[in-house]
Amino acid sequence: MKKYIVETYYTCTFKTVHSLDNLDDAELSNIDKRTDGDVEVIDVKLNNRKTKKVGDKKDVISKNDKMNKVLSDSNTNQTKTPNHEQIDKTSNIKIKNNARFKMPDRRKGYIQKAQIGDHKVYLHTGEYDDGKIGEIFIDTNKEGELVKAMMNNFAIAISLGLQYGVPLEEYVDAFIDTKFEPSGNVIGNDRILSASSILDYVFRELAISYLGKEELAHTPSIASSKNINLENGEDKFLKIVKNITSKGFVRSNYEEKLVDLSDVRINLKTKN
Repeated sequence: MKKYIVETYYTCTFKTVHSLDNLDDAELSNIDKRTDGDVEVIDVKLNNRKTKKVGDKKDVISKNDKMNKVLSDSNTNQTKTPNHEQIDKTSNIKIKNNARFKMPDRRKGYIQKAQIGDHKVYLHTGEYDDGKIGEIFIDTNKEGELVKAMMNNFAIAISLGLQYGVPLEEYVDAFIDTKFEPSGNVIGNDRILSASSILDYVFRELAISYLGKEELAHTPSIASSKNINLENGEDKFLKIVKNITSKGFVRSNYEEKLVDLSDVRINLKTKN
């Protein structure tokens, strides 16, 4: 069995607070020699973590002894507080999370074309296999190259955030009701009639399609609201449809959008 040893390096930022009876040059010149100050930890950051392979158990014990010795020596050199209080550093440790859920190579999604004022906006979405949104693309037709590049990179940043686990609700709360041009009446979307900006329109559409936030829509849903529960004996045909259709495209109204062709028989024989 292979054995490894992990070395972790931290950077600790702290401050020492001294109480002075008199503020003069003599007191300030001796302040570095005083040991009665209160130590306050400001931040603890994880710099690096290295993993080394260990040959056998004896090497592990010897290296562990060396590490314990170094830690004990460093502890003796630390400044002690008057009350010998232990400082909780775990709350200030920041660890980077590298768990990114990448999109499948072949994915579902939909394209929504709309017009805000005189500007056409194309919203592309990409979904995971379970219907959860994982990426967006925003295309416009009358914007300059700089604005198009900014919108493109903004969509990439949103997509990366979604793939790293940022909830769509956070983006919706942040960008709904943002105001800048183009704005005004929306043509081409059956649920949104006006928007105060492109971002307001985009995240209003995503909230309606993927989060079911009907309060953000300007028109009521045509389909009736039904509770679809796969665990209570739902037929297999509807399960298959839910696996192959875009959740955002049908806005979760699978039964209303479904056309059952199981009983239709088509004669494909050609006449001679």
